[in-house]
Amino acid sequence: MKKIIIGGILAVAISALSCRASYSQNKPINLINAHDLVIDGQTINGGDVPCIWLRHCSNIRITHCKLMNSSTFGIYITSSSNIQIDHNYIAKVSAGVYVEDAPDGQVRVTNNDMLNMIGQPYHKDFVQFNRVNGANNRICDNNLENIQGESNPEDAINLYKCNGLDDDPIIISGNRIRGGGPSMTGSGITIGDQGGNNQLVENNILVNTGCMGIQIAGGTNMKVLNNTIYSRAFPWSHVGMGYGNYSGKPSNNIIMKGNKINWMSGWPRDQYNGTKTRRFDVSYQRSAVSKPEGWEDNILNAPIDSTILPEKLLKRHER
Repeated sequence: MKKIIIGGILAVAISALSCRASYSQNKPINLINAHDLVIDGQTINGGDVPCIWLRHCSNIRITHCKLMNSSTFGIYITSSSNIQIDHNYIAKVSAGVYVEDAPDGQVRVTNNDMLNMIGQPYHKDFVQFNRVNGANNRICDNNLENIQGESNPEDAINLYKCNGLDDDPIIISGNRIRGGGPSMTGSGITIGDQGGNNQLVENNILVNTGCMGIQIAGGTNMKVLNNTIYSRAFPWSHVGMGYGNYSGKPSNNIIMKGNKINWMSGWPRDQYNGTKTRRFDVSYQRSAVSKPEGWEDNILNAPIDSTILPEKLLKRHER
């Protein structure tokens, strides 16, 4: 049996709950040294603290919650392991899910809907893993949408100083991501940020995700495979898929292939006038890195447009 937090009180449940028909209003949840818990069916408005904050916790599941209106995080996790985050709605927070210092990993962020990251100076992502290592780390099958004028994002998904395993990489797969800017550095997906290793990005769909679609910023044993990436021109849109090493550490064994890209650049901002734009699907930092394996196996100027994602990306929740 698992313990479930309901209205801040621990109760006992015999089986895991399926999709919630109703939610319980709760105050922000702050747990230290907790374990073997399920947080289910809560509506939480964070205010000036995270909606849910886990420190030194293990074997926690957060599911079917609505986490909203925080100037910090929807979910903030530090020094914890074996954390499952699934089927939640996270909206109008500075950053959606932020996980730091997880040496034993096993952090899964799957099947969530997230809307409009409002952004602090340093935390503006839907999902960021910071020094998350080890096995069974996943960011998969999430719907992530920033609406221009209602959000202030950086990256949608970011891996910073993270390390997977040779036989079990950190996987970012099956996510549907739309919206970005006006940041001149924000991407849909960034891996290898300040190094790391064994990271895999595959089968994601990205539309208008800011300065870049998908980028590898360093690291070793990195793969970007079979993603679909589109953007029309914005003052901040730069390149659809890129590779460079900005970590100051070795970067090698890079594979980027099978991706479909159609990306229009209006960058830099002072050159954009609605007509002075160009196609800029891919780029790699030739002065610092070798051409990724499979580079010629990507489809450039792909016959795709914004309809690769549905008009209403977040179907289950009202905006």
